[in-house]
Amino acid sequence: MKLNSFKKIENNSHIKATVLYAFIIYILTIGCTPKSPHQNYTTNIYQTSQAGDNLKLITNEKTKTNTLPVKKVTLELLPNEEFQKYIGFGASFTESSAWNLATIPVELRKEVLTKMFSPTEGAGFTLTRTHINSSDYSNNHYTYIEEGDEDLSTFSIYEDIRGFTGDENDQVRGIELVEPSYDIIPMIIEASGIPGADFKIIASAWSPPSWMKSGETAEMTNGSLLPKYYGLWAKYLSKYVSAYAEKGITLWGMTPQNEPLHYHDAAWDSNGFTPEQGRTFLRDYLGPQLVKDGHLNLNDLDAGLRVLLYDHNKSTMIDYVKPTYNDPEASKYAWGTAFHWYTNSKLKENNYYADEVNKLQQNWPNKGIIHSESSIDIDANDPIGQYWRASTDYAGTFVPFETYAYDIITDLNNGTQGYVEWCSILSNEGKPNPYNNFNSAPVLINPNTDEVIYTPLYYLLSHFSKFIRPNAHRITLKGDKTEGLIYTAAKNTDGSIVIVVYNNNNEAYEISIALEADTYATQIAPRAIQTIHLKNKAL
Repeated sequence: MKLNSFKKIENNSHIKATVLYAFIIYILTIGCTPKSPHQNYTTNIYQTSQAGDNLKLITNEKTKTNTLPVKKVTLELLPNEEFQKYIGFGASFTESSAWNLATIPVELRKEVLTKMFSPTEGAGFTLTRTHINSSDYSNNHYTYIEEGDEDLSTFSIYEDIRGFTGDENDQVRGIELVEPSYDIIPMIIEASGIPGADFKIIASAWSPPSWMKSGETAEMTNGSLLPKYYGLWAKYLSKYVSAYAEKGITLWGMTPQNEPLHYHDAAWDSNGFTPEQGRTFLRDYLGPQLVKDGHLNLNDLDAGLRVLLYDHNKSTMIDYVKPTYNDPEASKYAWGTAFHWYTNSKLKENNYYADEVNKLQQNWPNKGIIHSESSIDIDANDPIGQYWRASTDYAGTFVPFETYAYDIITDLNNGTQGYVEWCSILSNEGKPNPYNNFNSAPVLINPNTDEVIYTPLYYLLSHFSKFIRPNAHRITLKGDKTEGLIYTAAKNTDGSIVIVVYNNNNEAYEISIALEADTYATQIAPRAIQTIHLKNKAL
């Protein structure tokens, strides 16, 4: 029997095998066995698939007949076995994202932000990121001080508020701006005003001002911070936190350097920090400065700004964080580790670096773990279809939807507490990016026609962000190991249980999930992800 919706099945020794199946279902529905603690769960199932489902509610779909038998998989939920606490899921605030929103009508802009941040009307993103100074997804290079200002008297975050002239670079020139005054800070403030919005922000530095560095190959590109400016740069970063707070934006976390191992081969804003330099900067300069300015609480690292190490590819993160974590004076300032997925995109071949994530959690169990960046190159001619077929990225060829689903679930099952995509919004051509590094994003906007595209990535992220809410815990979900099938489960603070299953096979699977005395079943389509949300009626 093909099951597209959950049906509770309870064993009853008094029912004879010869009774009609329909009568059995009736008897089980009215209930002839003692009630279990979990039988009051209501069930909603949402599916996104290659066939065209986009977070589609399929709970009440009628069972189809005359279908071929499907393979069966049995799983067991153990909700009392809890693991890491979740921070959230989402995507990032960049200048490029703000610019795209500035090109569309105000009501449409509000609709896009609602679809991103509302937990009821949209994806409910709860963890985000932004850049300190310019990044690869800014219209041009910028910092917050004038050149040579060693006392920071000219420091101002006006660059994140000033809006756009429409003349920043060739990619934006000639495109009408509906609201030129829009920018990163207005975007964050407007997003926070969406009803129900509740998100945290990690701020990451791409590069100090060029005059603080040596060895650059272009403005704010490659090279490294001069040691004589370590103290000044620490004060700069702390002033940034204070300046955002003055605008009503409390930053949840900070990474002192985005991709610190890119100090010679980057094409955009970058700065090198070796593991030892990163340790020294945090231990002797940034950590003490953040404490002095009241941003960081050494007695409770969860009470203030959280400093996350590394912020680069997860394949080599163990070696990078070790000098800091093994130094008590440096480690005391570090809340945890942030990492990216790139590594030449050879994720599948390396089992999505599950061992590295697991070792990070096992070696330093008291430190947090956040996936802080992922992205793919855009196929502007097929921005939706590219997620479901082999797509060529700067570093190789892979199927994006499959890669994201496996990467997220693998990270979660090995202790990761949050997952953040890079730009939340880009144009339908992956712009603006002055470095010709055109990415896709959860939301794409055609700045000439105002068309908004919600890519499969938007719906995939929603399967996690909308249902696994902040402070939920991962719980045990065990069972059959099946090729092409991966899954995870979480328990929210309201007692609801969330199961996310991805089926990468070309055939449907019938999945039975045991929860104490009860069993629930669903059929997942080929090439599809499902979120099964169990909500206790009594709560």
